[in-house]
Amino acid sequence: MSVKKIFLLGALLLTFWLTLASWQTKVVPEKLSDYGFFVADISRQHPAPGVVPYTLNTPLFSDYAEKLRFIKLPSRKSVIYNDTAVLNFPVGTTLIKTFYYPNDFRNQSKGRRLLETRLLTHESEGWKALVYVWNQEQDDALLEVAGESKAVQYVDDQGNTRQQNYLIPNLNQCNGCHNRKEVMVPIGPSVRQLNGNFLYKGSPASENQLLYWQRTGMLAGMPPLADCPKAPVWNKPETGSLNDRARAWLDINCAHCHNPDGPAMTSGLNLSYSEKNPTALGILKSPVAAGRGSGGRAFDIVPGKPEQSILIYRLHSTDPGAMMPELGRKVVHAESLDLLKAWIKAMQ
Repeated sequence: MSVKKIFLLGALLLTFWLTLASWQTKVVPEKLSDYGFFVADISRQHPAPGVVPYTLNTPLFSDYAEKLRFIKLPSRKSVIYNDTAVLNFPVGTTLIKTFYYPNDFRNQSKGRRLLETRLLTHESEGWKALVYVWNQEQDDALLEVAGESKAVQYVDDQGNTRQQNYLIPNLNQCNGCHNRKEVMVPIGPSVRQLNGNFLYKGSPASENQLLYWQRTGMLAGMPPLADCPKAPVWNKPETGSLNDRARAWLDINCAHCHNPDGPAMTSGLNLSYSEKNPTALGILKSPVAAGRGSGGRAFDIVPGKPEQSILIYRLHSTDPGAMMPELGRKVVHAESLDLLKAWIKAMQ
């Protein structure tokens, strides 16, 4: 076994034992059903009272897995509006995210396979992550600390049968992505991402999520909706310009690490949606650490030349030593790669 593998194994074991130690005074449910987040058959993912579904305009890519998102706020508590970062949820909040694959992306009525449900719970000492893996019977999910890999098969939008391995992260990997200044934080639910419509159960028509949160007391201090920022949907040209859609995709998929307070701060890249400095964005910027991760290319982004840009090379790679993101992806997101190539090609 190599020194690197020994080190990684040691880090994982340390995380495991520290996690167990932190749970000694608190009973952690072994089954997802023990929480009461869902009514009756929990595989149907029908939320219980007080658990609210939501969606994001441009979500994180996770090897084509679909996601069901829910939030449970503590009783009589609201989220305070801010339009510059992920919302600051009160202590007692739980964010719930279930990953699944439809059997056939062209026809959702053919069923689905639930793989994992991740919980982010805001406790008094900070955010805590837990992962529950769905059993073969699809009637419950069990607590998993060490991570797991599952073989999946599905029919994609074009009618092609796909087979791949889906990686369920261990708790140490959760900490690696949900990290800002060495503190665990949520990644997705910001005002910009929530500013879109959702069809709530029992409603005759879809409703803007921010307005729903405001109306039900979940969100406080919100200005008029017209003054709230809105992220475009990356693959819907009618929602934003090529630049805005590419930046939105980079923001959710890359900026949680590539920002001045993130785990990849030493790269000098800031892929946040709000970044205006072309160099920080990677345009004609040399990589801090060269090597095989650069693919022999000189700059992160070369205007007009996506094939010469390190960004495209790393997003296209499946080599663990070169690919980006490093976690949460095993296959190439071909559609977003086309978007980013067009974005770079359009640069002057």
